[in-house]
Amino acid sequence: MSTDKNRATAAAILPLVGGPDNITSIAHCMTRLRVALRDRSLVQDEALKALPAVLGVVEDDTYQIVLGPGAVARVTPEFEAMVEEARRAAPRPITAGAAPRPITADDLAARGAALKEARKARNATPFKLFLRRIADIFVPLIPALIGCGIIAGLNGVLTNTGLLPAVVPALAAIASGFMSLIAVFVGYNTAKEFGGTPVLGGAVAAIIVFPGITKIEAFGHQLSPGQGGVLGALAAAVLAVHVEKWCRRWVPEALDVLVTPTLTVLVSGLATIFGLMYLAGEASAAIGTFADRLLATGGAFAGLVLGGLFLPLVMLGLHQALIPIHTTLIGQSGYTVLLPILAMAGAGQVGAAIAVYYRLPRNRSLRTTIKSALPAGFLGIGEPLIYGVSLPLGRPFVTACVGGAAGGAFVGLFNQLGVTFGSTAIGPSGWALFPLLDGTSGTGVTIAIYAGGLAVGYLVGFAATYFFGFTRRMLADLNTGPEPAPDTLTGPPKEPALT
Repeated sequence: MSTDKNRATAAAILPLVGGPDNITSIAHCMTRLRVALRDRSLVQDEALKALPAVLGVVEDDTYQIVLGPGAVARVTPEFEAMVEEARRAAPRPITAGAAPRPITADDLAARGAALKEARKARNATPFKLFLRRIADIFVPLIPALIGCGIIAGLNGVLTNTGLLPAVVPALAAIASGFMSLIAVFVGYNTAKEFGGTPVLGGAVAAIIVFPGITKIEAFGHQLSPGQGGVLGALAAAVLAVHVEKWCRRWVPEALDVLVTPTLTVLVSGLATIFGLMYLAGEASAAIGTFADRLLATGGAFAGLVLGGLFLPLVMLGLHQALIPIHTTLIGQSGYTVLLPILAMAGAGQVGAAIAVYYRLPRNRSLRTTIKSALPAGFLGIGEPLIYGVSLPLGRPFVTACVGGAAGGAFVGLFNQLGVTFGSTAIGPSGWALFPLLDGTSGTGVTIAIYAGGLAVGYLVGFAATYFFGFTRRMLADLNTGPEPAPDTLTGPPKEPALT
């Protein structure tokens, strides 16, 4: 397809899905353009199916337009750019000029959605698309990581208290079983994501955890089960996909069912045993050593940087690169020391949102959005507050990062003082992380430090936003509407001081 043809296809699709205002998110997989819609009834299904470039449509969690491999990767950027161009053509300024009506939460949400989609369009680089693929490999594993992590924490409590001793071995088996075989699941998902046969990726990755691997020597060292961990499994499965695709091209169709899986497992398996396991093991060990030394020698500063930059990393999609690192650390020590620090970014976000609530007592629409999104924010789900409140406002997003930096520095300082702890699973943050905490200094100390970090993040995020999150003009434009009634957060209405 030429560029003009790709753009023509995008231009033909856009009005048939209800136009740019009906689209909340855009993504694509190997063959399908995936569009999240505000109003499904605006879609013209039959007209879409009649387009020459459209091979079909599928309705799932998103509306999926089948364009075929290759075509979808070329049409999607054109489609995203077209949506963004349409939105820029009718901007909604929030800080300039006299607004004809109060600026509402819907206005900010629309601007936040536009910012989110604009960043997606700019972030569709090969490197960031690769990171998304990596995330798609590990995200399906998160529910099992969370469940097993909580069971491991419960087992630790029973072990320390001496309660139900007959149950402890059973809980240990339940909690550890998944982690002992996580390489197999990573291999399966990797092959699936990169276009190979999933079970072949799992078969090659299973070599890494096979107990008999101890009988083999590579690079002058005896191999051990699990050596290389998830990094080795990922590399082995990617190699298996390439070998399989090569076989599909060159092996005669009559022999494909026998030769292709055999060569895929044999070639990739030998490469894994005599190369990838050792190399991935060294890389995994280096990651663990670096994380330990980073927090042991400069924990406060490292926490400040990590906590302060995590929200921008989430915006840019670069946080996905941390998922294999978290998983590697969990496989090595049972927990990732990085996640409690990164979770402080969410605390800064919550504090900033509460400050916005107090500063804008007359903006009922925005205050309603904040009240509805705060419970999720306390549990570590920050997207509603990011894209509905702080990011479209601008300055409160920066002050939220300041709160995250302060909380991260607090948690990092205690790591530097020798109180090492982390999360036994990835995914949750905020209050939802409490059941997953584990460390070297006992459950009580670990929980107290993490709670202290959250409190610092809330307070600093609130203070930074309250005093520095608004200009006079922003307050004049945003703090409009009828006199507020007392409510559970603010009490009697007060006029905010201008800064």
